[in-house]
Amino acid sequence: MSYKKIVAQKIKEFQIQEFIRDNLKQVGLSSSKLQMTPLGEKVVVNAARPGLIVGRKGQSIKKLTNQLKKKFNLENPQIEINELDNPNLDANIIAERVATSLERFGSARFKGIGHKVLEDVMNAGALGIELVVSGKVPSARAKRWRFYQGYLKKSGDVAISGVKTAYAAAQLKSGTIGIQVRIMPPIELPDKVKMRTEESIQESEATAQAKATEEKAKKPRKKTPKKHAEVKKHSEPKKEVKTEEKTEKAVEEKTEDF
Repeated sequence: MSYKKIVAQKIKEFQIQEFIRDNLKQVGLSSSKLQMTPLGEKVVVNAARPGLIVGRKGQSIKKLTNQLKKKFNLENPQIEINELDNPNLDANIIAERVATSLERFGSARFKGIGHKVLEDVMNAGALGIELVVSGKVPSARAKRWRFYQGYLKKSGDVAISGVKTAYAAAQLKSGTIGIQVRIMPPIELPDKVKMRTEESIQESEATAQAKATEEKAKKPRKKTPKKHAEVKKHSEPKKEVKTEEKTEKAVEEKTEDF
């Protein structure tokens, strides 16, 4: 595949993601991905409410597949919907929730919305969350409000790969309000220090000894080689012959004396 085809495929995938995000609102959309299969194109949608995407008797999903087929010239588009286990740990869903809440209740209740979101995310098991709301909230002068709770990495590889970031926009009468959400899910941090107690040291030593004994038991015993066994077999009759010869000589000598 040439460079131009790869770029065109990525642009097409981005346009499909934007189209799905614009059409599927208030369904808890997390992400979408385009996959190429032998039967055609496959669109994987991760959402918190898959029932709203399917619709009554599958009408909504049929309408969406027809729109994708006509607008993006897809041969046989297939939509696969995956339900999220814990939507409160997804930054895209939280950003969408804050935007819809601001559009519904207005900018006067933005503090209550922010603190409620922080509580839900921390109760879901997240290590930390940061919510930034910027715009004409609540007055006519633009401001930037920051809500945060817990522990959140701001630098290093964990801040890039471990922290989930999402952006959204709420359309109000006063103007557009920008929303930024950063969530750090429950992950194992590389700088976490574990203190070893005497009990843990004794347990580790006991396990090491048990492993050593198991390895010794598993090792096969050394068998005597076949060559040595054959030599022993041949040497035994020779000894018997020597003793017989000695007895015959002794008998002969006694007879001569007589």
